[in-house]
Amino acid sequence: MKKVLLFIGLALLLALGAGCGAGDTEDAETHDDEVHAEEEQSYEFTLAHFFPAGHPAETELVQGWAQELKEASGGRIEITSYPGETLIEADDIYRGVEAGTADIGLSAFFYTRGRFPVLEAFELPGIIYNDSYMASKVAWEGIKELQPDEVQDTELMYVLATGPGDLFTTDPVRNLDDLQGMKIRAAGLSADTLPLLGATPEAMPQPDAYEAIQRGLVDGNLAPVEVLKGWRHAEVTSYLTRTPFLYNAVFFVTMNQEKWEGLSPDIQEIFLDVNERFFEEVAAGLWDAQNEDALEWAIAETGQEVIELDEEEMERWIERVRPIQEDFVSKMNELGHDGEKILETVKRLAEEYE
Repeated sequence: MKKVLLFIGLALLLALGAGCGAGDTEDAETHDDEVHAEEEQSYEFTLAHFFPAGHPAETELVQGWAQELKEASGGRIEITSYPGETLIEADDIYRGVEAGTADIGLSAFFYTRGRFPVLEAFELPGIIYNDSYMASKVAWEGIKELQPDEVQDTELMYVLATGPGDLFTTDPVRNLDDLQGMKIRAAGLSADTLPLLGATPEAMPQPDAYEAIQRGLVDGNLAPVEVLKGWRHAEVTSYLTRTPFLYNAVFFVTMNQEKWEGLSPDIQEIFLDVNERFFEEVAAGLWDAQNEDALEWAIAETGQEVIELDEEEMERWIERVRPIQEDFVSKMNELGHDGEKILETVKRLAEEYE
C-alpha cells in the first residue's frame, strides 16, 4: 500500500510540474508575441503647414524628413503632409497641433505673436546673421539651452531659421531717406522694427503678400531672398536691399504631446536620431540653397537690382532699431524671465557660429 501511495504521489508531482512548465511556456510565448506585435506596429501621422506644394519646405524638408523616418523605421512611420494651409491656416498651426487637429505642424513662431515671448530673442533686429545655417544653429542650440516653458506643451522635433531677410520693393531703397513712408509687408517683430526706420508695416502672412504688392496695397516685403522665386515676388518687385541685421524668422516642426507620449520607446528613439541628423544635413541650411537659387533666378529672369548698404549707412539702420533689444529685455524681466541672460545667450551663440 505504501508503495502504491508513493507512486501516486510521484505521479501527481510530475503532473503538476508539467502543468507549471506548460504555463510558463505559454506566458513566455504571449510575451514574445506582444513584443513582436509592438515591434511590427506602424504609426501614421498627419502634418500641416502653409508652404505651397512645390516649395522646398514641402519637397525637401517635409518629404525628405518623412522619407528618412520611414526608412529608419523599416516602413513603420508614415507621414501624410497637408501643405498650403489645406488642413490648418498658418497662424493656427501650433494651436492645431496642441489640440490634435494635426499630429505634426510646421509653421513660423511669429505667426502667433505674443505666444512665444522668449523665442522672439532669436528674431531681434540688430543681430547680424550671415546665413540660414548659422541662424538655425543659434536658434536650436539656444532653445535647448534656455528650455522656455512656452514650447513644453508639444514635443519639439527641431527648429530652423531663414537667416537674413532683405527688403524687396517696387522703388529703390538705397538709404533711410528712401524708406520713409513706404508701406512694407511685415510679420512678427518687423511690425515694431519698421516704424523706427520710418516705414509703415502692414501685417500679413506670406501667402497674401504677392497680391498685396501687385495691387499696390504695399510697396514691398521684408523677407528672406527665397520669396523672390518660391513665392514669385520678383514678378512684382524690382529692387532688393540687403539688410542682414533686420530680420530672422524661426520655424518649428513639432508634434502633439499626447501623440508623442503614445509612441513606443524605439519609435521615439528613431525620431530623435533622425531629427538631429536631418537638422544638421538638411533643415539648418535649407534657406541658404533657396536664397542663392532665388537670387540668381530673379536677376536673370526679372532683372532684379541688388542694393548693398555701405558700412556707415548700415550702422545708421542698426542704431535706429537698437531700442527693440532694450524693450525685449524689459518685457522679459516683467514676465519674470532674465531678459539680459536671454539676450546675451543669443548674442553669444551668434558670435560662436559666425
